[in-house]
Amino acid sequence: MTSGISKADVVHVARLARLNLAPDEVAAHQEQLSRILDLVGAMDDDRLAQMPAMAHTQDLVNVLREDVAVPGLPREMLLRSAPDVEGEFFRIPKILGEPE
Repeated sequence: MTSGISKADVVHVARLARLNLAPDEVAAHQEQLSRILDLVGAMDDDRLAQMPAMAHTQDLVNVLREDVAVPGLPREMLLRSAPDVEGEFFRIPKILGEPE
């Protein structure tokens, strides 16, 4: 099967893609695009039409874990690891430009 893409088609596609191709590049791209279109055309084969459609190549089962709530860490333990604490809160440096 040959797609028969012409040099004019290659030049047109190159212009649409805003590519400046030299004459030897046009010939190389003509050959490459013809091979690509031949491969895409092979997908019209009757054997492929008999294959079932699939969303994934492998069966997916239980890909997500159960969403189970668990208790958080105790506040006292978290505050012990903080560099600076004020009451029950983390104390952070003032951000520039904020009112006091």
